[in-house]
Amino acid sequence: MENLIYLDNNATTRVDDKVLEAMLPYFKEEYANPSSMYDFAKHSGRAIFEARGIIKDFFNAANEKEIIFTSCGSESANMAIRGVLNMNKNKKHIVTTKVEHACVLNLYQTLEKEGYTVDYIGVNSNGEIDLAQLEDAIHFDTALVSVMYANNETGVIFPIQKIAEIIKRKNPQTKFFVDAVQVAGKIPIDVQELGVDLLSISGHKFHAPKGVGALYCNSKTILTPLIIGGHQERGKRAGTENVPYIVGLAKAAEIATDFLKYESTEVKRLRDKLESGILKNIYNARLNTGAAYRVPNTTNIGFEYIEGELILLHLSDLGICASSGSACTSGSLEPSHVLRAMNVPFTAIHGSIRFSLSKYTTEKDVDYVNEVLPGIIEKIRLISPYQDELAELKKLKNM
Repeated sequence: MENLIYLDNNATTRVDDKVLEAMLPYFKEEYANPSSMYDFAKHSGRAIFEARGIIKDFFNAANEKEIIFTSCGSESANMAIRGVLNMNKNKKHIVTTKVEHACVLNLYQTLEKEGYTVDYIGVNSNGEIDLAQLEDAIHFDTALVSVMYANNETGVIFPIQKIAEIIKRKNPQTKFFVDAVQVAGKIPIDVQELGVDLLSISGHKFHAPKGVGALYCNSKTILTPLIIGGHQERGKRAGTENVPYIVGLAKAAEIATDFLKYESTEVKRLRDKLESGILKNIYNARLNTGAAYRVPNTTNIGFEYIEGELILLHLSDLGICASSGSACTSGSLEPSHVLRAMNVPFTAIHGSIRFSLSKYTTEKDVDYVNEVLPGIIEKIRLISPYQDELAELKKLKNM
């Protein structure tokens, strides 16, 4: 689309041209089933072998056998969680957070109906996890602790290494699963340093295509397979391997590794410029995360006393893509469960917008949003039923 300004990269990302280029031969010339015995198939098998090594390095895993290719983050999460619980049927307790992605929260709500007890750990007003509450929740019957690495709506990063240390201190037999979908390609991932047992990523969040992901499972953790069938992925995930997409995932991981410094400097600079411009020029704007440590590309801003859906529609009319929260819940009229857990004021929760940048975001994109957004907000303010409250906000901002 011409003149598109795409600031919804936590929902999905554009496939990198080099990723697409690496994938194309496996749609055409190298299309063999990698499980076949003839020489032609060995090219596909070799491609998967090499991709597994690249993802191993991307995670700093101990060996390639700890990498399982999947279709997405949701499959990886389901495989990790159900796989661990099926191997520990005598333990019925799980610890997670109130702000997890829907693919995790909805699974735990299902597991509660199957007889599991789940403790949902809270966060503070900046979206930071309550570590004391988490430590108190772990006990002898805890089979699994599940905490996302960074929140998809706010970008807030959780202290995974500290959580792993707490788990080892409270119950060394408890397994630790981390949904790292929103950090892949944004900050380094080192599973050995973090001390996690399982960790998931999804390719389409860092410029690989939709439909491919990976699960790290350390050698000390045994899983039952989620998909039963053939011998693929050493019997851990049946189904003919999606060779082009696995190759694309690996290529995206290689490129992302080279761009980590760019993410932490230039993408962060543009994010901060967008954020400061909005907060400076729009008096009813508030940064929902405060000073919390975040991934470098994400900001979540609440516009008090106006509707976020109207903001998104006006932005869309100008070719600007943003989000009111997770793409998986964007069809719901309910306020974000993440912002509710953070106790974001009711005056701002329905007017909160997530902007998420990428390496393709330009200075011109940010300048244009900062130029047009104040006018959009002013237009929506004029039809707000909260004129007195807005006037008071303006007065306070100018004091």
